[in-house]
Amino acid sequence: MKIKELFIHPVKSLRPISLSSALLTPTGIPHDRRYMLLKHNPSASDPAKQLQRMTITYFAELGLFTQSLSELEDGQFIVTFNPPPGAEKERTRLELMFEPEVEALEEMEVDLHGSKTRAMNMGREINGWFSDCFGWDVVCVYMPKGSTRQVLGNLAPNASASVTKQNSSSSSWFSTLTAYVPESLKGKEEEEGLTFADCAPYLVVTEESVRDVSTRLPDGAEVDVTKFRPNIVLEGADEAYDEDYWGAISILPSPAGNGNRTGDESLEVEILLTQNCLRCQSLNIDYTNGTYAKTEEGAVLKKLMKDRRVDAGKKYSPVFGRYGFLGGKGEGRGGMVCVGDEVRLSKRNGERTMFYWPGLM
Repeated sequence: MKIKELFIHPVKSLRPISLSSALLTPTGIPHDRRYMLLKHNPSASDPAKQLQRMTITYFAELGLFTQSLSELEDGQFIVTFNPPPGAEKERTRLELMFEPEVEALEEMEVDLHGSKTRAMNMGREINGWFSDCFGWDVVCVYMPKGSTRQVLGNLAPNASASVTKQNSSSSSWFSTLTAYVPESLKGKEEEEGLTFADCAPYLVVTEESVRDVSTRLPDGAEVDVTKFRPNIVLEGADEAYDEDYWGAISILPSPAGNGNRTGDESLEVEILLTQNCLRCQSLNIDYTNGTYAKTEEGAVLKKLMKDRRVDAGKKYSPVFGRYGFLGGKGEGRGGMVCVGDEVRLSKRNGERTMFYWPGLM
């Protein structure tokens, strides 16, 4: 197998930036999902609902925003608002820093899927730009270096022992869930941390599975791989959905990916694939109009419901792709990878894993 594509989403739920190479770190590819948008609902009676997190599952308008690297200044990226056909608004763009100065910004607590973190309110100018695009009040927040979210449930490689301990009084079905973490992934001592990525630092999908989804659409239609919001797209799997059973992959920096490298196996980067990614209606977004598609392309989720509800931990959601964490130990783990790098399956599970994240059941 080899890496076909690499992606980051600097602002969560906006369309991604394609990369030719990337550094893999314990918290993901640098700058991936460090920003997130919140809808300001000041009239909400419940203070917890006055700032509503905006994800493309519930805010299809997020699909109107593209992200790209700045050609003028390192450390900067560009968010472009592409209004739908016939809209009175004009196309406009905003320049953001991957690592903005945060000393003068207001600190906030942000809760994503029950996992809280410290984040910084980016202020009036940036919030005003997003608010003008959407037509309602928006707060843009940034998660600075040193801030992460806790991995909950049985997603992290070290989850088996910690989750079981925290839930020792729970019913036997939960013990069954934790048993579905492969033995090779248990007992890791280091804590994992998240940015605003939902459940894991990495999401891995295969081109073979993407092609299978396209066969379910009308002749000539192809599903856009970015709708699956991956970080790493692989090609060369034995068959579609073979990744359901993958426990780990190793990426070998190869001459195919970068002519300056030698394919030294000692430089392999391991990604532990701990759980399935459960899918939602974000697959049905029409990027041109910022709505849920009304054509057959808006029925992708329904089409996957027929035969891809294969995770007993969340049996009403179809599976597509695997959540991953960087393998190895110590600060030196990880490394640079490139499109074209060779990938080998280093661990195959005998059965599918079973997803558990509290509140996402």
